[in-house]
Amino acid sequence: MSSGTTRILDDLAKLMTDAAGSMQSAGKDLETAVKAQVERWLNSMDVVKREEFDAVRDMAIKARDENDALRARIDALEAKLGGKTGE
Repeated sequence: MSSGTTRILDDLAKLMTDAAGSMQSAGKDLETAVKAQVERWLNSMDVVKREEFDAVRDMAIKARDENDALRARIDALEAKLGGKTGE
């Protein structure tokens, strides 16, 4: 091959590499833009984040367990008192 043909092929390879890099960059930019738009949309709908939901759910489970334990203690105390409930 002549050096002219080699140079053309080198330039073509560089052009293809640059194009692939540009496409990858454009894809990342698009992904970032879509994520930002979806986040704005969800925020406008007052949708809670998963982490917040999980935290509140865990608090509710703990409160229910504590209530069950307290109910058991009350029942045991009432049984000791002969079923009197302060009526």
